[in-house]
Amino acid sequence: MRKLVYDPSRSGQKMTIVCFISGSGTNYREIVARDPDHHYLVFTNRPGCAGINIARQYHHEVIELDHVPYLQEAKKRYGAGRIPRNCPEREQYEREVSRVIENRLNKEPDLLCLAGYDQWLTDWTIEKYYPRILNVHPGDTTKGYEGLHWVPTARAIFAGDEIVRSTLFFADKGEDTGPVVVQSTPLNILNTLKDLDAKEKTGLVQAFREVIIFGATRNVKSFGEFKEKAGKELYSKLGFVCTRLQETLKVTGDWKIYPFAVHDLIAKGRVEVDLKTVYVDGNMLPVYGYRLDDHP
Repeated sequence: MRKLVYDPSRSGQKMTIVCFISGSGTNYREIVARDPDHHYLVFTNRPGCAGINIARQYHHEVIELDHVPYLQEAKKRYGAGRIPRNCPEREQYEREVSRVIENRLNKEPDLLCLAGYDQWLTDWTIEKYYPRILNVHPGDTTKGYEGLHWVPTARAIFAGDEIVRSTLFFADKGEDTGPVVVQSTPLNILNTLKDLDAKEKTGLVQAFREVIIFGATRNVKSFGEFKEKAGKELYSKLGFVCTRLQETLKVTGDWKIYPFAVHDLIAKGRVEVDLKTVYVDGNMLPVYGYRLDDHP
């Protein structure tokens, strides 16, 4: 059954938006800058993170709740970096997060924006709020370019793509598998590296070509194969290239699609969801969502 993510005719023209941050808060900043005339609340699992300073500038209320004490026992049991997504300790933490937020708001939020939030969400949170949780990924999730930091761009390169895109989606129980709302305009890989080299003379194009030549001569078909076969120096060059590409993509991609989806689509009551199918203005979106280059 199709249902509006947000209905301004029933709930009013102002949404209650909770932005989850763990670091710089730049995605949150861009969401607010597009339209500050909503009710914003900032939540962070890392007290004192840089994004709190942005919230103070906007005079937005901040809730800080450190996740570390909640996960200490799980860390001992499973090991650092191996805590399961749906372990009881994570769910306990999220239940407390939800309780504190809703007590502060005196209601459920209209939208949760994961804006650089570094913790997995458990199935409990997804079931409670779906499809009101947005997340952004620096890659094309419809092609399976998952991974943290610069890995999505590396996957695109070894798949033979000439461009990269950012993807905004409704978070579900998978890892970056939720239905896509918006994808950014494409960022041409080689042209971007040439532009960066022209400005900074950092050798990005040369490093990129060395990676590509290595892949061609060794018949490397994926990022995983490259990681196994490449030496430390060449792997570092790939990281250097991909990091700079994703820094650019964050500006041209993430910072464009997140505010657009929140304010131009969802806040205006234009987005409906039926299970994992997304509709905008009554039209079913393709699997890759609403692409900005298709709607200039």
